[in-house]
Amino acid sequence: MTVICPYCQQPAELVDSAVVYGRSFGPIWLCKPCDAYVGVHKNAKNFAPLGRLANKELREWKKRAHLALDPLWRSGRMKRKEAYAFIQEQMGLEKRDTHIGKFDVAQCQQMIEIVRCHVSIATEVLKERDT
Repeated sequence: MTVICPYCQQPAELVDSAVVYGRSFGPIWLCKPCDAYVGVHKNAKNFAPLGRLANKELREWKKRAHLALDPLWRSGRMKRKEAYAFIQEQMGLEKRDTHIGKFDVAQCQQMIEIVRCHVSIATEVLKERDT
């Protein structure tokens, strides 16, 4: 399998994650010049990437996106599948493309804003209902 870096358009290298993390969590795809990497699906014989290679900026936005979205399903307000279905609908994406691992910076930012609005609206509705 060949994985192309979206930043420099060169093939990424399959390496042990210890190169990045200091200890091994399994293989990752890495573009050293761009400091971009992505994990692989566990037990995938072809080492399929979990999403797109992410440089430092995108990794930071993905963390922020998870901080926005994950509390919705971890709190029990909705199931994880429902949260992603909501994001899919709001962003007009195909199901296969609706995952933070596949998002670019602009999509992470858009998703964060959607979640903020959704939580804000839901909170207001609940307040009105309880009064």
